[in-house]
Amino acid sequence: MEQNIIDELRNIQITPRGNLINGKISTSLSGETIDVVSPIDGNHMTMIPRSRREDVDLAVNVAKLAFDDGRWSNQPPVDRKKVLIKWAELVEKEALSLAVLGVRENGTEINMALKAEPFSAAATLRYYGEAIDKVYGEIAPTAEGILGLIKKEPIGVVGAIVPWNFPLMIGAWKIGPALAAGNSVILKPAESASLSLLRLAELGLEAGLPPGVLQVVTGYGSEAGQAIALSKDVDVLTFTGAGPTGRKLMEFSAQSNLKRVYLELGGKSPNIVFSDAPDLELAAKSAVNAIFRNSGQVCVAGSRLLVEHSIYQNFLDKVCNYTAKLKVGDPLDLSNDIGAVHSEAQLLKNLRFLDSLKNREKNIVLGGDRLIEESGGFYMSPTIVENVNSKDEIFHEEIFGPVLSVIPFSKDEEAISIANDTSYGLAAGVWTSNLSRAHKMANGIKSGMITVNTYAGTDMTVPLPGMKESGNGSDKSLHSLEKYTNLKTVWVNL
Repeated sequence: MEQNIIDELRNIQITPRGNLINGKISTSLSGETIDVVSPIDGNHMTMIPRSRREDVDLAVNVAKLAFDDGRWSNQPPVDRKKVLIKWAELVEKEALSLAVLGVRENGTEINMALKAEPFSAAATLRYYGEAIDKVYGEIAPTAEGILGLIKKEPIGVVGAIVPWNFPLMIGAWKIGPALAAGNSVILKPAESASLSLLRLAELGLEAGLPPGVLQVVTGYGSEAGQAIALSKDVDVLTFTGAGPTGRKLMEFSAQSNLKRVYLELGGKSPNIVFSDAPDLELAAKSAVNAIFRNSGQVCVAGSRLLVEHSIYQNFLDKVCNYTAKLKVGDPLDLSNDIGAVHSEAQLLKNLRFLDSLKNREKNIVLGGDRLIEESGGFYMSPTIVENVNSKDEIFHEEIFGPVLSVIPFSKDEEAISIANDTSYGLAAGVWTSNLSRAHKMANGIKSGMITVNTYAGTDMTVPLPGMKESGNGSDKSLHSLEKYTNLKTVWVNL
């Protein structure tokens, strides 16, 4: 990457954007809009439609018609494959401009954004494109004279509601398998991070996705999102975001057509370091990266660092040293390590957590301040807190900011107990050279993803499942296709 090219892209004026319905750009039926504010400097970027129920109903009707007439659902898998792979190629060609556009609206540092957003989205589209013509039905082991067939068919219309922290990556996790399986999709981005997903959908049309198969409707969750969840013509709902919203979506499913609802609701993930870790320097660097990348705004962030008592102070010093070297600032400046917090509301929420700690005389080892306020943007120093226990709010609540709690432990059983003392169960990390201990920890910790001697470094070949209040179902891997297909039994008396 070259800084001058990034600076050219950051200065491109963005005209007001529209919804994408039936392959066409359109305003909301009411004409209402939402302002998009950049976390980099607090400035107004552009406007997007404030869609309401009537806009969603229009999009859903178009998607249902597209599904029913078979323009996509009846295409041979090999033909859907060609479109998805072409789409991935177009995303890769436009990767830098997509990344810069996304950074302007969500604040992720560009070095991370380029890999985690457009290149990740392209890899996901390619993965499911390559996979879909290799998914077979089954023949049951029946009695003589009976043919039992188990077919896998697309379900219909999928509603996908995605968050602001990694819109392209998480959006592709939803629409990739849903479209590969032959469904139509209604995508509702976060109102504060819609621009890159609107462009992604346009590239899908260029790749050959038939109009009407993918709709993008922007707006508030309480309006557009709720309308999708209540629609009786949406057959599956997939969501990544906050727990209270996930609960409401399940209620809306019950109030409408009992649509399937798949939720990924975040975590309070433990990262556990034993004294026999194979490389304590690597473990310390990884611990810093696990919580402070994207200003801590990562679902699987290692926000609780559990350190064996015998190495506690030495390891904490290492973590503090690496953290202190991080440079916070303009996320489109290649020399910076950490960008902006997504919004002023999120920044103030982060700081309120720390204010409560200070009031209780807790020890903030490092950071805890708003930075570069004169820029107009939303920046926060990486923060390390110790002397945290299970009675503290910060121990249990997903802050979704650059705040690391460090907790000592003495025995394996204590580490497992602390790790599981949360309502979440999304991710965990374990650092040890003892193979037996690694398996013991992996078996004992109630999390959907556990990594050993690394943190959260998985790829598309494995799922990201959630346990407890981190959600149900899973994104990624071939297992994700199961969410978007129906099993149909055909029983033939020969």
